[in-house]
Amino acid sequence: MQDDPARAWDDALRAAALFAADPHGLGGIVLRAGAGPVRDLWLDALRQHLTGPIRRMPPGIADDRLIGGLDLPATLQAGRPVVQRGLLSEADGGVVVVPMAERLERGSVARLAAALDTGLLALERDGLAARLPARFGLVLLDEGQEDETVPEALADRLAFRIDLSGVGLRQAERQNTPAAQARADTQNPPPAGEVPGAVDPVTTLCALSDALGIASLRAPLLAMRVAGRIATAEGRDAPEEADLIEAARLVLAPRATRLPPAPAEEQEAQETPPEPPQEAGQSEEDSREPADAPRTPDDVVLEAVRAALPQDLLARLLAGGPPLRAGAAGRMGAAAASPLTGRPAGNRPGDPRRGRLDLIATLRAAAPWQRLRQREDEARRIVVTSGDFRIRRLKRRSETTTIFCVDASGSAALERLAEAKGAVELLLAESYVRRDRIALVAFRGTGAEVVLPPTRSLVRAKRVLAGLPGGGGTPLAAGLDAAAALALGVRRSGGSPVIVLLTDGRANVARSGLGGRALAGEEALAAGRLLRAQGLPTLVIDTGARPDGARRLAEAAQARYCPLPHADAGSVSAAVRAITL
Repeated sequence: MQDDPARAWDDALRAAALFAADPHGLGGIVLRAGAGPVRDLWLDALRQHLTGPIRRMPPGIADDRLIGGLDLPATLQAGRPVVQRGLLSEADGGVVVVPMAERLERGSVARLAAALDTGLLALERDGLAARLPARFGLVLLDEGQEDETVPEALADRLAFRIDLSGVGLRQAERQNTPAAQARADTQNPPPAGEVPGAVDPVTTLCALSDALGIASLRAPLLAMRVAGRIATAEGRDAPEEADLIEAARLVLAPRATRLPPAPAEEQEAQETPPEPPQEAGQSEEDSREPADAPRTPDDVVLEAVRAALPQDLLARLLAGGPPLRAGAAGRMGAAAASPLTGRPAGNRPGDPRRGRLDLIATLRAAAPWQRLRQREDEARRIVVTSGDFRIRRLKRRSETTTIFCVDASGSAALERLAEAKGAVELLLAESYVRRDRIALVAFRGTGAEVVLPPTRSLVRAKRVLAGLPGGGGTPLAAGLDAAAALALGVRRSGGSPVIVLLTDGRANVARSGLGGRALAGEEALAAGRLLRAQGLPTLVIDTGARPDGARRLAEAAQARYCPLPHADAGSVSAAVRAITL
Protein backbone atom coordinates (compact mmCIF):
# COMPACT_ATOMS: atom_id res chain seq x y z
CA MET A 1 0.00 0.00 0.00
CA GLN A 2 1.07 3.54 -0.65
CA ASP A 3 0.68 6.66 1.42
CA ASP A 4 3.18 9.00 -0.29
CA PRO A 5 2.66 12.79 -0.16
CA ALA A 6 4.26 13.12 -3.59
CA ARG A 7 1.81 10.63 -5.08
CA ALA A 8 -1.10 12.31 -3.26
CA TRP A 9 -0.22 15.68 -4.80
CA ASP A 10 0.24 14.16 -8.27
CA ASP A 11 -3.12 12.43 -7.99
CA ALA A 12 -4.71 15.70 -6.90
CA LEU A 13 -3.38 17.50 -9.98
CA ARG A 14 -4.44 14.61 -12.20
CA ALA A 15 -7.95 14.65 -10.76
CA ALA A 16 -8.17 18.42 -11.29
CA ALA A 17 -7.26 18.03 -14.97
CA LEU A 18 -9.79 15.24 -15.56
CA PHE A 19 -12.55 17.00 -13.63
CA ALA A 20 -12.05 20.29 -15.52
CA ALA A 21 -12.68 18.49 -18.82
CA ASP A 22 -16.22 17.45 -17.76
CA PRO A 23 -17.30 19.07 -14.46
CA HIS A 24 -20.96 18.05 -14.55
CA GLY A 25 -20.38 14.55 -15.93
CA LEU A 26 -17.83 13.67 -13.23
CA GLY A 27 -19.76 15.40 -10.43
CA GLY A 28 -16.86 16.93 -8.60
CA ILE A 29 -14.14 16.52 -6.00
CA VAL A 30 -14.09 16.18 -2.22
CA LEU A 31 -10.88 17.88 -1.12
CA ARG A 32 -9.90 17.21 2.48
CA ALA A 33 -7.37 19.88 3.45
CA GLY A 34 -7.17 22.74 5.89
CA ALA A 35 -7.17 26.33 4.74
CA GLY A 36 -3.64 27.27 3.68
CA PRO A 37 -1.19 27.65 0.80
CA VAL A 38 -1.31 23.97 -0.23
CA ARG A 39 -5.03 24.11 -0.84
CA ASP A 40 -4.70 27.46 -2.59
CA LEU A 41 -2.05 26.02 -4.94
CA TRP A 42 -4.38 23.19 -5.89
CA LEU A 43 -7.30 25.57 -6.48
CA ASP A 44 -5.05 27.72 -8.69
CA ALA A 45 -4.11 24.62 -10.70
CA LEU A 46 -7.81 23.79 -11.11
CA ARG A 47 -8.59 27.32 -12.33
CA GLN A 48 -5.93 27.00 -15.02
CA HIS A 49 -7.75 23.98 -16.50
CA LEU A 50 -11.30 25.33 -16.26
CA THR A 51 -12.96 27.20 -19.08
CA GLY A 52 -16.34 27.86 -17.42
CA PRO A 53 -17.31 30.16 -14.55
CA ILE A 54 -16.26 29.55 -10.95
CA ARG A 55 -18.60 30.52 -8.13
CA ARG A 56 -17.88 30.31 -4.40
CA MET A 57 -20.84 29.32 -2.23
CA PRO A 58 -20.85 31.33 1.02
CA PRO A 59 -21.73 29.48 4.24
CA GLY A 60 -25.35 29.93 5.28
CA ILE A 61 -26.45 31.15 1.85
CA ALA A 62 -30.17 31.87 1.51
CA ASP A 63 -32.35 29.90 -0.90
CA ASP A 64 -33.15 32.96 -3.01
CA ARG A 65 -29.45 33.50 -3.66
CA LEU A 66 -28.66 29.80 -4.10
CA ILE A 67 -31.35 28.66 -6.53
CA GLY A 68 -32.86 31.99 -7.59
CA GLY A 69 -36.24 33.55 -7.12
CA LEU A 70 -38.25 36.67 -7.75
CA ASP A 71 -36.41 39.84 -8.77
CA LEU A 72 -38.42 42.19 -6.58
CA PRO A 73 -37.37 45.62 -8.01
CA ALA A 74 -37.76 44.43 -11.61
CA THR A 75 -41.10 42.77 -10.83
CA LEU A 76 -42.52 45.92 -9.23
CA GLN A 77 -41.35 48.01 -12.16
CA ALA A 78 -42.60 45.66 -14.87
CA GLY A 79 -45.80 44.62 -13.15
CA ARG A 80 -45.12 40.94 -13.89
CA PRO A 81 -42.93 38.25 -12.31
CA VAL A 82 -39.27 38.59 -13.28
CA VAL A 83 -36.88 35.71 -12.54
CA GLN A 84 -33.60 36.39 -10.78
CA ARG A 85 -30.93 33.75 -11.37
CA GLY A 86 -29.25 32.16 -8.38
CA LEU A 87 -25.66 31.13 -7.77
CA LEU A 88 -26.16 27.60 -9.13
CA SER A 89 -27.64 28.87 -12.37
CA GLU A 90 -24.83 31.41 -12.71
CA ALA A 91 -22.34 28.52 -12.46
CA ASP A 92 -23.87 26.68 -15.44
CA GLY A 93 -21.01 25.09 -17.37
CA GLY A 94 -18.52 25.71 -14.56
CA VAL A 95 -17.76 24.85 -10.96
CA VAL A 96 -19.18 25.71 -7.53
CA VAL A 97 -16.61 25.75 -4.69
CA VAL A 98 -18.14 25.01 -1.27
CA PRO A 99 -15.98 25.90 1.76
CA MET A 100 -16.64 24.17 5.10
CA ALA A 101 -18.68 21.54 3.27
CA GLU A 102 -18.85 19.39 6.41
CA ARG A 103 -21.24 22.00 7.89
CA LEU A 104 -23.70 22.17 5.01
CA GLU A 105 -27.33 22.29 6.08
CA ARG A 106 -29.67 19.57 4.95
CA GLY A 107 -31.70 21.88 2.73
CA SER A 108 -28.62 23.01 0.84
CA VAL A 109 -27.45 19.41 0.47
CA ALA A 110 -30.79 18.42 -1.05
CA ARG A 111 -30.77 21.30 -3.54
CA LEU A 112 -27.18 20.63 -4.63
CA ALA A 113 -27.89 16.91 -5.06
CA ALA A 114 -31.02 17.56 -7.12
CA ALA A 115 -29.17 19.97 -9.40
CA LEU A 116 -26.32 17.47 -9.89
CA ASP A 117 -28.79 14.75 -10.87
CA THR A 118 -30.93 16.77 -13.31
CA GLY A 119 -28.77 19.71 -14.41
CA LEU A 120 -31.84 21.93 -13.92
CA LEU A 121 -33.31 24.19 -11.25
CA ALA A 122 -37.11 24.21 -10.98
CA LEU A 123 -38.50 27.49 -9.63
CA GLU A 124 -42.16 27.11 -8.68
CA ARG A 125 -42.86 29.69 -6.00
CA ASP A 126 -43.70 33.38 -5.60
CA GLY A 127 -45.77 33.20 -8.78
CA LEU A 128 -42.84 31.79 -10.76
CA ALA A 129 -42.77 28.71 -12.97
CA ALA A 130 -39.36 28.48 -14.61
CA ARG A 131 -36.60 25.96 -15.23
CA LEU A 132 -33.06 27.24 -15.28
CA PRO A 133 -30.03 25.30 -16.59
CA ALA A 134 -27.52 24.38 -13.88
CA ARG A 135 -24.95 21.93 -15.20
CA PHE A 136 -22.03 22.42 -12.86
CA GLY A 137 -19.45 20.47 -10.88
CA LEU A 138 -18.82 20.68 -7.15
CA VAL A 139 -15.60 21.14 -5.21
CA LEU A 140 -16.34 20.37 -1.58
CA LEU A 141 -13.64 21.72 0.74
CA ASP A 142 -13.66 19.41 3.75
CA GLU A 143 -12.09 21.16 6.73
CA GLY A 144 -13.60 18.85 9.36
CA GLN A 145 -11.79 17.57 12.41
CA GLU A 146 -11.74 13.92 13.49
CA ASP A 147 -15.13 12.38 12.50
CA GLU A 148 -16.54 15.49 10.78
CA THR A 149 -17.12 14.66 7.11
CA VAL A 150 -19.03 16.05 4.16
CA PRO A 151 -22.56 14.69 3.63
CA GLU A 152 -22.43 11.30 1.97
CA ALA A 153 -25.43 12.22 -0.20
CA LEU A 154 -23.14 14.67 -2.02
CA ALA A 155 -19.83 12.80 -1.76
CA ASP A 156 -21.39 9.73 -3.38
CA ARG A 157 -22.21 11.80 -6.48
CA LEU A 158 -18.66 13.12 -6.91
CA ALA A 159 -16.00 11.13 -8.72
CA PHE A 160 -12.87 12.09 -6.78
CA ARG A 161 -11.89 12.15 -3.11
CA ILE A 162 -8.51 13.75 -2.37
CA ASP A 163 -6.69 14.10 0.93
CA LEU A 164 -3.93 16.73 1.03
CA SER A 165 -3.63 16.87 4.81
CA GLY A 166 -0.21 15.19 4.66
CA VAL A 167 1.22 17.27 1.79
CA GLY A 168 3.64 20.05 2.69
CA LEU A 169 4.06 23.38 0.92
CA ARG A 170 7.54 22.57 -0.39
CA GLN A 171 6.35 19.26 -1.79
CA ALA A 172 3.43 20.97 -3.55
CA GLU A 173 5.56 23.77 -5.00
CA ARG A 174 8.20 21.33 -6.24
CA GLN A 175 5.66 19.16 -8.02
CA ASN A 176 3.27 21.83 -9.23
CA THR A 177 3.83 20.82 -12.83
CA PRO A 178 1.66 21.30 -15.94
CA ALA A 179 -1.09 18.84 -16.72
CA ALA A 180 1.02 16.98 -19.28
CA GLN A 181 3.73 16.30 -16.73
CA ALA A 182 1.14 15.27 -14.15
CA ARG A 183 -0.28 12.86 -16.69
CA ALA A 184 3.11 11.28 -17.31
CA ASP A 185 3.97 11.06 -13.62
CA THR A 186 0.70 9.52 -12.44
CA GLN A 187 0.29 6.99 -15.24
CA ASN A 188 0.44 3.47 -13.80
CA PRO A 189 1.67 1.00 -16.44
CA PRO A 190 0.26 -2.51 -16.21
CA PRO A 191 2.43 -4.81 -14.08
CA ALA A 192 4.91 -7.09 -15.78
CA GLY A 193 3.70 -10.50 -16.73
CA GLU A 194 0.34 -9.40 -18.02
CA VAL A 195 -1.23 -11.64 -20.60
CA PRO A 196 -2.87 -9.64 -23.37
CA GLY A 197 -6.56 -10.06 -23.70
CA ALA A 198 -9.82 -8.21 -24.09
CA VAL A 199 -10.97 -6.27 -21.06
CA ASP A 200 -14.64 -5.70 -20.29
CA PRO A 201 -14.58 -2.28 -18.56
CA VAL A 202 -18.02 -2.52 -16.96
CA THR A 203 -17.51 -6.03 -15.57
CA THR A 204 -14.00 -5.23 -14.34
CA LEU A 205 -15.00 -2.03 -12.50
CA CYS A 206 -18.11 -3.60 -10.96
CA ALA A 207 -16.13 -6.61 -9.74
CA LEU A 208 -13.44 -4.35 -8.32
CA SER A 209 -16.04 -2.18 -6.60
CA ASP A 210 -17.50 -5.29 -4.96
CA ALA A 211 -14.04 -6.50 -3.88
CA LEU A 212 -13.41 -3.15 -2.14
CA GLY A 213 -16.76 -3.29 -0.32
CA ILE A 214 -18.29 -0.31 -2.14
CA ALA A 215 -22.07 -0.56 -1.96
CA SER A 216 -22.88 2.45 -4.13
CA LEU A 217 -23.70 1.87 -7.79
CA ARG A 218 -22.53 5.38 -8.65
CA ALA A 219 -18.89 4.52 -7.90
CA PRO A 220 -18.27 2.13 -10.86
CA LEU A 221 -20.34 4.42 -13.10
CA LEU A 222 -18.15 7.40 -12.23
CA ALA A 223 -15.01 5.28 -12.62
CA MET A 224 -16.23 4.27 -16.08
CA ARG A 225 -16.72 7.92 -17.02
CA VAL A 226 -13.22 8.77 -15.80
CA ALA A 227 -11.74 5.89 -17.78
CA GLY A 228 -13.58 7.09 -20.87
CA ARG A 229 -12.28 10.62 -20.32
CA ILE A 230 -8.71 9.28 -20.04
CA ALA A 231 -9.11 7.28 -23.21
CA THR A 232 -10.52 10.27 -25.09
CA ALA A 233 -7.60 12.44 -23.99
CA GLU A 234 -5.21 9.79 -25.36
CA GLY A 235 -7.06 9.59 -28.68
CA ARG A 236 -8.60 6.14 -28.11
CA ASP A 237 -12.19 5.15 -28.81
CA ALA A 238 -12.53 2.83 -25.80
CA PRO A 239 -10.71 2.59 -22.46
CA GLU A 240 -7.90 0.10 -22.17
CA GLU A 241 -6.55 -1.71 -19.15
CA ALA A 242 -4.17 1.10 -18.18
CA ASP A 243 -7.10 3.55 -18.28
CA LEU A 244 -9.16 1.28 -16.01
CA ILE A 245 -6.27 1.00 -13.55
CA GLU A 246 -5.91 4.77 -13.28
CA ALA A 247 -9.65 5.35 -13.03
CA ALA A 248 -10.05 2.69 -10.35
CA ARG A 249 -7.09 4.06 -8.41
CA LEU A 250 -8.48 7.61 -8.44
CA VAL A 251 -12.20 6.85 -7.98
CA LEU A 252 -12.61 3.48 -6.25
CA ALA A 253 -9.58 3.23 -3.96
CA PRO A 254 -10.56 6.24 -1.75
CA ARG A 255 -14.06 4.72 -1.32
CA ALA A 256 -12.83 1.31 -0.10
CA THR A 257 -14.55 -0.01 3.01
CA ARG A 258 -12.60 -3.25 3.24
CA LEU A 259 -9.31 -4.68 2.09
CA PRO A 260 -9.54 -6.63 -1.17
CA PRO A 261 -8.49 -10.28 -1.21
CA ALA A 262 -4.80 -10.95 -1.52
CA PRO A 263 -3.38 -11.92 -4.91
CA ALA A 264 -3.80 -15.55 -5.88
CA GLU A 265 -0.08 -16.27 -5.52
CA GLU A 266 -0.01 -15.10 -1.89
CA GLN A 267 -3.13 -17.07 -0.98
CA GLU A 268 -1.72 -20.23 -2.49
CA ALA A 269 1.56 -19.75 -0.62
CA GLN A 270 -0.36 -19.39 2.66
CA GLU A 271 -2.81 -22.24 2.11
CA THR A 272 -0.68 -24.84 0.27
CA PRO A 273 0.84 -27.39 2.69
CA PRO A 274 4.54 -28.36 2.44
CA GLU A 275 5.38 -30.60 -0.48
CA PRO A 276 5.75 -34.31 0.43
CA PRO A 277 9.17 -35.88 -0.01
CA GLN A 278 9.92 -37.27 -3.45
CA GLU A 279 9.25 -41.00 -3.71
CA ALA A 280 11.89 -43.41 -4.89
CA GLY A 281 11.85 -44.00 -8.61
CA GLN A 282 9.91 -40.85 -9.29
CA SER A 283 11.63 -38.44 -11.64
CA GLU A 284 11.94 -34.73 -10.92
CA GLU A 285 9.82 -33.88 -13.94
CA ASP A 286 7.00 -36.14 -12.73
CA SER A 287 6.98 -34.47 -9.31
CA ARG A 288 6.58 -30.96 -10.64
CA GLU A 289 3.24 -29.22 -10.14
CA PRO A 290 1.42 -27.80 -13.12
CA ALA A 291 2.37 -24.22 -13.94
CA ASP A 292 0.33 -21.49 -12.32
CA ALA A 293 -2.55 -20.24 -14.39
CA PRO A 294 -1.88 -16.88 -16.01
CA ARG A 295 -3.34 -13.84 -14.36
CA THR A 296 -6.51 -12.41 -15.82
CA PRO A 297 -6.87 -8.71 -16.63
CA ASP A 298 -9.19 -8.35 -13.61
CA ASP A 299 -6.41 -9.64 -11.32
CA VAL A 300 -3.97 -7.10 -12.80
CA VAL A 301 -6.35 -4.20 -12.13
CA LEU A 302 -7.07 -5.45 -8.61
CA GLU A 303 -3.36 -5.67 -7.77
CA ALA A 304 -2.72 -2.14 -9.04
CA VAL A 305 -5.58 -0.67 -7.00
CA ARG A 306 -4.62 -2.70 -3.92
CA ALA A 307 -1.15 -1.12 -4.08
CA ALA A 308 -2.73 2.35 -4.19
CA LEU A 309 -4.80 1.94 -1.01
CA PRO A 310 -3.65 4.15 1.90
CA GLN A 311 -1.55 2.51 4.57
CA ASP A 312 -3.92 3.48 7.39
CA LEU A 313 -7.01 2.03 5.69
CA LEU A 314 -7.21 -0.93 8.07
CA ALA A 315 -6.88 1.34 11.12
CA ARG A 316 -9.57 3.67 9.80
CA LEU A 317 -11.92 0.77 9.13
CA LEU A 318 -11.43 -0.63 12.63
CA ALA A 319 -12.11 2.78 14.18
CA GLY A 320 -15.03 3.61 11.91
CA GLY A 321 -18.74 3.30 12.45
CA PRO A 322 -21.94 5.30 12.13
CA PRO A 323 -21.80 8.53 14.14
CA LEU A 324 -24.25 8.87 16.98
CA ARG A 325 -25.38 12.31 15.88
CA ALA A 326 -25.09 12.35 12.11
CA GLY A 327 -27.77 14.98 11.85
CA ALA A 328 -26.25 17.34 14.40
CA ALA A 329 -25.24 20.79 13.30
CA GLY A 330 -22.50 22.67 15.07
CA ARG A 331 -21.67 22.05 18.71
CA MET A 332 -25.06 22.30 20.27
CA GLY A 333 -26.93 19.58 18.40
CA ALA A 334 -29.88 19.77 16.06
CA ALA A 335 -31.82 22.92 15.39
CA ALA A 336 -35.17 23.41 17.07
CA ALA A 337 -37.96 25.70 15.94
CA SER A 338 -38.72 28.74 18.05
CA PRO A 339 -41.40 31.36 17.32
CA LEU A 340 -39.62 34.36 18.84
CA THR A 341 -35.89 33.73 19.24
CA GLY A 342 -33.14 32.22 17.12
CA ARG A 343 -31.56 32.70 13.74
CA PRO A 344 -33.63 33.20 10.53
CA ALA A 345 -34.61 29.96 8.80
CA GLY A 346 -36.99 31.00 6.04
CA ASN A 347 -40.53 32.29 6.29
CA ARG A 348 -44.11 31.12 6.15
CA PRO A 349 -47.57 32.64 5.69
CA GLY A 350 -48.95 33.92 8.97
CA ASP A 351 -50.29 36.74 11.09
CA PRO A 352 -47.72 39.51 11.82
CA ARG A 353 -49.27 39.94 15.28
CA ARG A 354 -48.11 36.43 16.17
CA GLY A 355 -44.61 36.58 14.79
CA ARG A 356 -41.99 38.79 13.19
CA LEU A 357 -42.98 40.22 9.83
CA ASP A 358 -40.65 39.38 6.94
CA LEU A 359 -41.13 42.54 4.87
CA ILE A 360 -39.10 41.48 1.83
CA ALA A 361 -40.84 38.10 1.60
CA THR A 362 -44.21 39.84 1.94
CA LEU A 363 -43.41 42.19 -0.94
CA ARG A 364 -42.24 39.25 -3.03
CA ALA A 365 -45.56 37.49 -2.45
CA ALA A 366 -47.53 40.60 -3.40
CA ALA A 367 -45.47 41.81 -6.38
CA PRO A 368 -46.70 39.37 -9.08
CA TRP A 369 -50.34 40.42 -8.53
CA GLN A 370 -50.01 44.20 -8.70
CA ARG A 371 -51.29 44.55 -12.26
CA LEU A 372 -54.49 42.73 -11.33
CA ARG A 373 -54.97 44.59 -8.05
CA GLN A 374 -54.34 48.11 -9.25
CA ARG A 375 -57.47 50.11 -10.11
CA GLU A 376 -57.84 53.58 -11.57
CA ASP A 377 -58.91 55.04 -8.22
CA GLU A 378 -56.21 53.13 -6.28
CA ALA A 379 -53.84 55.55 -4.55
CA ARG A 380 -51.48 52.95 -3.14
CA ARG A 381 -48.46 52.09 -5.25
CA ILE A 382 -48.33 48.55 -3.84
CA VAL A 383 -51.46 46.66 -2.79
CA VAL A 384 -50.83 44.07 -0.08
CA THR A 385 -53.53 41.69 1.14
CA SER A 386 -53.61 39.53 4.26
CA GLY A 387 -52.67 36.48 2.20
CA ASP A 388 -49.35 38.09 1.28
CA PHE A 389 -48.07 38.42 4.84
CA ARG A 390 -45.03 36.32 5.62
CA ILE A 391 -43.56 35.91 9.08
CA ARG A 392 -40.04 34.74 9.87
CA ARG A 393 -39.26 31.20 10.86
CA LEU A 394 -36.60 31.22 13.56
CA LYS A 395 -34.48 28.37 14.84
CA ARG A 396 -32.35 27.97 17.89
CA ARG A 397 -29.78 25.35 18.70
CA SER A 398 -30.88 22.59 21.06
CA GLU A 399 -28.25 21.75 23.62
CA THR A 400 -26.79 18.28 23.92
CA THR A 401 -27.14 16.40 27.20
CA THR A 402 -24.68 13.56 27.75
CA ILE A 403 -26.08 11.06 30.26
CA PHE A 404 -23.37 8.97 31.89
CA CYS A 405 -24.83 5.69 33.16
CA VAL A 406 -22.11 4.24 35.42
CA ASP A 407 -21.93 0.72 36.80
CA ALA A 408 -20.98 1.14 40.48
CA SER A 409 -21.49 -2.51 41.44
CA GLY A 410 -19.03 -4.73 43.22
CA SER A 411 -17.55 -6.22 40.04
CA ALA A 412 -17.03 -2.78 38.53
CA ALA A 413 -15.59 -1.42 41.76
CA LEU A 414 -13.04 -4.20 41.83
CA GLU A 415 -12.06 -3.75 38.19
CA ARG A 416 -12.72 -0.42 36.48
CA LEU A 417 -14.70 2.01 38.66
CA ALA A 418 -11.68 4.21 39.36
CA GLU A 419 -10.86 4.45 35.65
CA ALA A 420 -14.51 5.07 34.82
CA LYS A 421 -14.63 7.94 37.30
CA GLY A 422 -11.51 9.47 35.80
CA ALA A 423 -12.85 9.18 32.26
CA VAL A 424 -16.21 10.71 33.21
CA GLU A 425 -14.44 13.58 34.97
CA LEU A 426 -12.41 14.37 31.83
CA LEU A 427 -15.55 14.27 29.70
CA LEU A 428 -17.42 16.46 32.17
CA ALA A 429 -14.77 19.15 31.74
CA GLU A 430 -15.06 18.98 27.95
CA SER A 431 -18.86 19.18 28.09
CA TYR A 432 -18.55 22.24 30.29
CA VAL A 433 -16.31 23.95 27.72
CA ARG A 434 -18.90 23.31 24.98
CA ARG A 435 -21.68 24.54 27.29
CA ASP A 436 -23.48 21.22 26.93
CA ARG A 437 -25.26 19.67 29.89
CA ILE A 438 -24.27 16.47 31.62
CA ALA A 439 -26.12 14.06 33.90
CA LEU A 440 -25.04 11.06 35.93
CA VAL A 441 -26.96 7.84 36.65
CA ALA A 442 -25.41 5.23 38.95
CA PHE A 443 -26.71 1.69 39.50
CA ARG A 444 -25.61 -0.66 42.26
CA GLY A 445 -27.15 -2.89 44.90
CA THR A 446 -30.82 -3.35 44.05
CA GLY A 447 -31.62 -0.23 42.03
CA ALA A 448 -30.51 2.86 40.12
CA GLU A 449 -30.43 6.52 41.03
CA VAL A 450 -30.06 9.81 39.17
CA VAL A 451 -27.25 11.15 41.31
CA LEU A 452 -26.81 14.25 39.13
CA PRO A 453 -29.68 15.78 37.12
CA PRO A 454 -28.78 17.59 33.88
CA THR A 455 -26.53 20.50 34.76
CA ARG A 456 -23.71 22.68 33.52
CA SER A 457 -22.09 22.97 36.94
CA LEU A 458 -18.69 21.32 36.71
CA VAL A 459 -17.99 21.74 40.44
CA ARG A 460 -21.21 20.03 41.41
CA ALA A 461 -20.60 17.19 38.96
CA LYS A 462 -17.11 16.55 40.31
CA ARG A 463 -18.35 16.57 43.89
CA VAL A 464 -21.05 14.00 43.14
CA LEU A 465 -18.67 11.85 41.14
CA ALA A 466 -16.01 11.84 43.86
CA GLY A 467 -18.54 10.66 46.43
CA LEU A 468 -19.95 7.86 44.28
CA PRO A 469 -19.65 4.63 46.30
CA GLY A 470 -19.01 1.20 44.83
CA GLY A 471 -20.12 -2.28 45.77
CA GLY A 472 -23.16 -4.55 45.71
CA GLY A 473 -25.03 -6.24 42.89
CA THR A 474 -25.45 -5.14 39.26
CA PRO A 475 -29.05 -4.04 38.52
CA LEU A 476 -28.27 -3.29 34.88
CA ALA A 477 -31.89 -3.17 33.70
CA ALA A 478 -32.78 -0.64 36.38
CA GLY A 479 -29.85 1.53 35.34
CA LEU A 480 -30.90 1.46 31.69
CA ASP A 481 -34.49 2.28 32.62
CA ALA A 482 -33.37 5.29 34.65
CA ALA A 483 -31.10 6.56 31.86
CA ALA A 484 -33.86 6.09 29.26
CA ALA A 485 -36.41 7.97 31.34
CA LEU A 486 -33.99 10.84 31.82
CA ALA A 487 -33.11 10.89 28.10
CA LEU A 488 -36.78 10.97 27.06
CA GLY A 489 -37.35 13.90 29.38
CA VAL A 490 -34.46 15.76 27.78
CA ARG A 491 -35.87 15.04 24.32
CA ARG A 492 -39.35 16.28 25.28
CA SER A 493 -37.82 19.55 26.44
CA GLY A 494 -36.19 20.08 23.04
CA GLY A 495 -32.68 18.77 23.84
CA SER A 496 -30.54 16.10 22.20
CA PRO A 497 -29.72 13.25 24.62
CA VAL A 498 -26.78 10.86 24.29
CA ILE A 499 -26.40 7.91 26.67
CA VAL A 500 -22.88 6.72 27.54
CA LEU A 501 -23.03 3.41 29.42
CA LEU A 502 -19.94 2.24 31.31
CA THR A 503 -20.39 -1.36 32.49
CA ASP A 504 -19.02 -4.88 32.30
CA GLY A 505 -22.48 -6.11 31.28
CA ARG A 506 -22.68 -8.86 33.93
CA ALA A 507 -26.16 -8.22 35.35
CA ASN A 508 -27.13 -10.24 38.44
CA VAL A 509 -30.02 -8.27 39.98
CA ALA A 510 -33.48 -8.09 38.37
CA ARG A 511 -35.83 -5.10 38.40
CA SER A 512 -37.64 -6.58 41.39
CA GLY A 513 -34.42 -6.53 43.40
CA LEU A 514 -34.07 -10.31 43.42
CA GLY A 515 -30.77 -11.93 42.51
CA GLY A 516 -30.26 -14.29 39.58
CA ARG A 517 -28.10 -13.89 36.50
CA ALA A 518 -30.54 -15.51 34.04
CA LEU A 519 -33.52 -13.25 34.79
CA ALA A 520 -31.34 -10.15 35.26
CA GLY A 521 -29.61 -10.78 31.93
CA GLU A 522 -32.91 -11.16 30.05
CA GLU A 523 -34.28 -7.96 31.59
CA ALA A 524 -31.09 -6.07 30.68
CA LEU A 525 -31.35 -7.21 27.04
CA ALA A 526 -35.03 -6.20 27.01
CA ALA A 527 -34.10 -2.76 28.34
CA GLY A 528 -31.47 -2.48 25.61
CA ARG A 529 -34.02 -3.33 22.91
CA LEU A 530 -36.28 -0.64 24.36
CA LEU A 531 -33.49 1.92 23.90
CA ARG A 532 -33.29 0.91 20.25
CA ALA A 533 -37.07 1.18 19.81
CA GLN A 534 -37.06 4.66 21.35
CA GLY A 535 -34.27 5.80 19.03
CA LEU A 536 -31.95 6.91 21.83
CA PRO A 537 -28.30 7.17 20.69
CA THR A 538 -26.19 5.02 22.99
CA LEU A 539 -22.54 4.17 23.41
CA VAL A 540 -21.51 1.09 25.42
CA ILE A 541 -18.04 1.19 26.99
CA ASP A 542 -17.14 -2.37 28.03
CA THR A 543 -15.09 -1.96 31.20
CA GLY A 544 -14.94 -5.66 31.96
CA ALA A 545 -12.12 -8.10 31.39
CA ARG A 546 -14.30 -10.51 29.36
CA PRO A 547 -16.12 -9.02 26.35
CA ASP A 548 -19.34 -11.05 26.57
CA GLY A 549 -22.25 -9.40 28.38
CA ALA A 550 -21.61 -5.82 27.27
CA ARG A 551 -21.28 -6.86 23.62
CA ARG A 552 -24.65 -8.63 23.64
CA LEU A 553 -26.22 -5.60 25.29
CA ALA A 554 -24.79 -3.28 22.62
CA GLU A 555 -26.20 -5.51 19.88
CA ALA A 556 -29.64 -5.50 21.51
CA ALA A 557 -29.61 -1.69 21.84
CA GLN A 558 -28.05 -1.25 18.38
CA ALA A 559 -25.45 0.89 20.12
CA ARG A 560 -21.82 1.62 19.38
CA TYR A 561 -19.61 -0.84 21.23
CA CYS A 562 -16.14 0.01 22.50
CA PRO A 563 -14.25 -2.82 24.25
CA LEU A 564 -11.59 -1.37 26.51
CA PRO A 565 -10.59 -4.08 28.98
CA HIS A 566 -7.10 -2.66 29.47
CA ALA A 567 -7.90 1.05 29.22
CA ASP A 568 -7.10 3.81 31.62
CA ALA A 569 -9.08 7.01 32.17
CA GLY A 570 -7.42 8.81 29.27
CA SER A 571 -8.13 6.10 26.68
CA VAL A 572 -11.77 5.73 27.79
CA SER A 573 -12.18 9.50 27.53
CA ALA A 574 -10.61 9.56 24.06
CA ALA A 575 -12.92 6.79 22.84
CA VAL A 576 -16.06 8.56 24.05
CA ARG A 577 -14.86 11.92 22.72
CA ALA A 578 -14.15 10.53 19.24
CA ILE A 579 -17.66 9.09 18.92
CA THR A 580 -19.97 11.52 20.71
CA LEU A 581 -18.47 14.95 19.96
